[in-house]
Amino acid sequence: MTSTLYQQIQQLYDGSSGLWEQIWGEHMHHGYYGADGTQKKDRRQAQIDLIEQLLNWAGVQQAQHIVDVGCGIGGSSLYLAQKFNATATGITLSPVQANRAKERAAAAGLSERASFEVADALNMPFADNSFDLVWSMESGEHMPNKKKFLEECYRVLKPGGTFIMATWCHRPLGGEYGQLTNDERKHLAEIYRVYALPYVISLPEYEEMAGNISFQNIRTADWSTAVAPFWDVVIDSTFNFDAIVGLLLSGWTTIQAALSLGLMSRGYQRGLIRFGLLCASKGDVL
Repeated sequence: MTSTLYQQIQQLYDGSSGLWEQIWGEHMHHGYYGADGTQKKDRRQAQIDLIEQLLNWAGVQQAQHIVDVGCGIGGSSLYLAQKFNATATGITLSPVQANRAKERAAAAGLSERASFEVADALNMPFADNSFDLVWSMESGEHMPNKKKFLEECYRVLKPGGTFIMATWCHRPLGGEYGQLTNDERKHLAEIYRVYALPYVISLPEYEEMAGNISFQNIRTADWSTAVAPFWDVVIDSTFNFDAIVGLLLSGWTTIQAALSLGLMSRGYQRGLIRFGLLCASKGDVL
């Protein structure tokens, strides 16, 4: 199942990354539209604002060695490397993304400080305690084993370092929330199919998991309202000639993902899809 899933993820991003960069630029993630989601701003600025808001929320003011888990074409990696004058390493399952990220690093004069490779986030090719910032921007939803993913992030994190994750979740379960309805399960299943996801979990589940793994100073937040406008902006951006031509040339996987953008927009509207944040640290070695 894992090898098939990884092939689907690779194909999705191999096929779509070039078009995304052409229309949207280097950042392959949500944008931030203010806490109440009402701020009007340039779409690329909204994506940069999300990075800055995440850093502020997590209290990260400096970093020396960064790993970007699920790096796309290097948007966050290069931004963080420049911001903190740090070294950054990005990993992705997509050879197309890794190669493009290397090209972008060279163009920015950052080849000596930013590197990219094809690697499995559940088995990272790094030594224990390698990075003082582990950054995961919208990659957790792709992980077939969420616990193993968090364990790997913990393993490569230096004592005293910070882990920041932003990921797609479904709504909380149990108690007043109840369980997922059949209709909600069908909605999620369509999102999984289109965006090559094995499953998503709720933010409280991530928080409990992180605690069991020995992360410390765990904090979570739900920024669904702040980022939800993103999907409507993406939908609007597809209604231009370049985007339509690009879609037609990019293959069925990308076309299918574009035709299904409304799944995510409606998911936010009904409260089913949530944008979850988790930051945590690793205790000092005794």
